[in-house]
Amino acid sequence: MSTGTERLRPLIRTRQYRHFTSEPVADDDLTALAEVARWSGSSRNTQPWRFIAVRDIPLIRQIAEAGEPQTRALHTAMAAFAISLPIEESRAISHAYDDGRVAERVLVGASMLGLGAGVTWVRSDVRQEIGDLLGVEEGRFVRTIMAIGHPSAEGRAPKSPPGKARLPLDELLSWPPARKDDR
Repeated sequence: MSTGTERLRPLIRTRQYRHFTSEPVADDDLTALAEVARWSGSSRNTQPWRFIAVRDIPLIRQIAEAGEPQTRALHTAMAAFAISLPIEESRAISHAYDDGRVAERVLVGASMLGLGAGVTWVRSDVRQEIGDLLGVEEGRFVRTIMAIGHPSAEGRAPKSPPGKARLPLDELLSWPPARKDDR
């Protein structure tokens, strides 16, 4: 393994979790994740997102039920971090990109804090119901809710046999042919 790859090991080890213990998530950790989210890059630096941190377990479970199966990780999560975006059709693609950037950074940040996180998706047919549960303001919607907690043994268990979780790099990476110098 190259030195560069070894230095990036924490990113390579970051993964999604969908099963959590009942241990609470500290407010300081949620605040730290909000800071990471706040400092995420966005298209044209528009920072279109607003965040909703949820610690109310019955509410998290209610959201899990409303959005199944895409929200199944919220059945055991001890906190949730919803990303709201403006309803702005002309910016839908850039907002989806920004949403994904924030979600990935929260995923990595949770890992760095010794927590686990998982991306859950809110289908369009339940967005209004979940938005109402979260108190999302008029003109905004939630597509992504991060499930956050301390991963359980079930959550930590490998989902694939060793060496099978990812395609080999030589199947994914190619290099363009060397160019001739036209001088």
